[in-house]
Amino acid sequence: MIERINRGRVQASGVLLGPGDDAALVAAPDGRFVVTTDMLVQDRHFRLDWSSPEDIGRKAIAQNAADVVAMGAWPSAFVVALGCPADTALEFVDGLSDGMWAEAARAGASIAGGDLVRSRELVISVTAFGDLRGGAAITRAGARVGDTVAVAGRLGWSAAGLAILTAGSRPDDVAEALAAHRVPQPPYAAVLDTVTTGVTALTDVSDGLLADLGHIAESSGVAIDLDSAALRDPALERLAARMDADAAQWILTGGEDHAFAGTWSPETDLPAGWTPIGRVCAGHGVTVDGATRPGDAGWESFGGVDSAVPGRSR
Repeated sequence: MIERINRGRVQASGVLLGPGDDAALVAAPDGRFVVTTDMLVQDRHFRLDWSSPEDIGRKAIAQNAADVVAMGAWPSAFVVALGCPADTALEFVDGLSDGMWAEAARAGASIAGGDLVRSRELVISVTAFGDLRGGAAITRAGARVGDTVAVAGRLGWSAAGLAILTAGSRPDDVAEALAAHRVPQPPYAAVLDTVTTGVTALTDVSDGLLADLGHIAESSGVAIDLDSAALRDPALERLAARMDADAAQWILTGGEDHAFAGTWSPETDLPAGWTPIGRVCAGHGVTVDGATRPGDAGWESFGGVDSAVPGRSR
């Protein structure tokens, strides 16, 4: 199976030695790695009746690549540990592997190795490595009062897709939302093309915009106020209306789109692909139009007995 997974694969330049030895060899040109890891468990983070194996593979890589890019680093290699039942079809593993390699290539990297074990359910653990190319890491702690808050990528569409799948209903024109949930499309280039242009703090939106901007606010010792008008998405609002749902709730707390949210020096013109959505202020916490929004700010893995929502990945 390991031979089958790796047959014909071509490693990216950051992988000096790929699968076949006791460990891989990955380049660290400036002497540092950005490293992150994430785990997906069947029926907790994805469902086999909702997503194809290719979708699951792409999603597993994308959420890790987004974390690396959110630090201002270029993805260089991924290591994947896969646990699966003994009766798992070979074609399923082929699709999973193809999806992983496709997303790794989209992120500019490759899969350097990993592990394969037998388990009761499907479990995927991905470790990602990134190269800062001599630059400084972009952390959550750099936001300053007066900075512009901006986002690259779409918000709320993955949450809309999850809502559709959970409800079991199919209103018209839902393919876009379903695709957004099944395979997130982090806009890697929007970050990596602009890492030296005035961004002061950065995160990927995995748990929800309010929750993830809350991490920036807390780490930086500031407050963030969002402009609800800047966050509106007419297409998403039309879909929400057909489902009797709240598009603003999807946008603010949905997560899993793996868009990027950051703060930018007020002297900097926002690069292409970034939309201003608010300001950094003195104080603490995240508000919308100056008011605290009631309810949860986003996803919590251990939020309570009933917190498990199949499809949520964080």
